[in-house]
Amino acid sequence: MSDYPAVAVAHCRALARQHYENFPVASWLLPLRLRDPVAVIYAFARQADDLADEGDLSAEQRLAALDRMRQQLLGLEQGLPGEEPVFQALAYFIPRYSLPVDLFLDLLSAFSQDVSKTRYAHIGELMDYCRRSANPVGRLLLHLQGQATPQNLALSDGVCSALQLTNFLQDIHQDLTENDRIYIPQDELVKFQVSEQQLHERFSNTAMRRLMNHQIHRAERMLRAGAPLGKALTGRFGFEIRMTILGGSRILSALKRSEDCFSRPRLSRGDWLWMAWHALRKG
Repeated sequence: MSDYPAVAVAHCRALARQHYENFPVASWLLPLRLRDPVAVIYAFARQADDLADEGDLSAEQRLAALDRMRQQLLGLEQGLPGEEPVFQALAYFIPRYSLPVDLFLDLLSAFSQDVSKTRYAHIGELMDYCRRSANPVGRLLLHLQGQATPQNLALSDGVCSALQLTNFLQDIHQDLTENDRIYIPQDELVKFQVSEQQLHERFSNTAMRRLMNHQIHRAERMLRAGAPLGKALTGRFGFEIRMTILGGSRILSALKRSEDCFSRPRLSRGDWLWMAWHALRKG
């Protein structure tokens, strides 16, 4: 086992703090021993996500950069040292916690898909994307905690996919205008008679509200189905998971109440206090 990569881990912690999230990342809620590996996992995902979305790179350059990340990841399996801080940190934590490299590869697959695929024909396509873009994070957390049982992994997948769908609903206009992406299934846009032009114009009418309610109800069902995970896990890790699930539920409730279908709710201090109270009571 190599020496602890303090400088690389500090880089990952700084990267995690740079980005606003509705849900806590490597926060004080987590057990102390998990905060650094969680920050490293988040930094890996953040770096890949930024390569897919940020800056002025061409599609070919983005895919090439993501492929370099993939090659560095595969190199770690062969005992090769990481070239960048994120991979130097992963080289320490992957063997320490027996983290499946395939889960990191799934994340890279999803971010590469973001570069080339901008529409989803039906919910099956979208859920396959969630399987690779969101579910690996929950699975990695369970492996860190030594709680990666088949039942916990299945519950985690439901929670993570629901949270991913929730994020899509918060960013409909931004995803379309900034990256020409629509994460609402095309067949459902047709079913509810909502056009892409309407999404561009941020036009909230009865059709758009019916479409949104359909998406919200799906995410709520998935979140409720995965919610027993928060009660199955104990200690600060279980508390963190319950807070995350409750946060997703509060965001979905705010989306449901809003007259503006393109609003982006943020959790208030009152929301956090409500979540903490209910999380302490195990949801």
